[in-house]
Amino acid sequence: MRQFHESDGVEDWRVVGEGACAYFRTGSFAAGARLVNAISELAGLDDYHPDIDLRYDGVIVRLITVAPDYYGLSERDLELARQISATARTLGVPVEPAVVQTVLVTIDAFDIPKVKPFWRAVLGYQDREDSPEDLVDPRGRGASIWFQKIDAPDPEINRIHSTSGCPPTRPRLESKPRSPRAATSSPTSTRPPGGRWPTRRATSPTWRRR
Repeated sequence: MRQFHESDGVEDWRVVGEGACAYFRTGSFAAGARLVNAISELAGLDDYHPDIDLRYDGVIVRLITVAPDYYGLSERDLELARQISATARTLGVPVEPAVVQTVLVTIDAFDIPKVKPFWRAVLGYQDREDSPEDLVDPRGRGASIWFQKIDAPDPEINRIHSTSGCPPTRPRLESKPRSPRAATSSPTSTRPPGGRWPTRRATSPTWRRR
């Protein structure tokens, strides 16, 4: 995350749990479609492309490199972020970094291999190849799910945490970057808050030169 934010030309972007994201305020569906079309004409997108969410008033673009052994940011994401920002500026489309957010669902489980198949089938999710504790939406739309190992079974209650993170308007470049997942947590449980919560982990985007 730090390497991405310290690079030139990516001031429009924020790194959250699902990659580097930017929100472009187009103001209309037609203007958003023009931006998406312009992005589609950038070179080198045949074998690598961004995830784009087009809505009536804006466009969200996500960049992330996904491979069997890697889930994070790369030099390729950095270069594409610069190109997309330049394209938006050419079209006069403003950016709103503070709109970017991420959501993570965490499920406490004593026997993860026993519980995980149920959620995979119900949601139509798939395993994240580099992390056996995660399920992800293959369409890139739904919140990721992390199964957190607990020390002992609890027959009375299971905890499900929903964690949302909104990065600051200007990213803080700390020596030890904070995970956006630590921002807000809302447990679905009758048990008082405290105890087990999502922690910093490898699901947060890392960096690879490639």
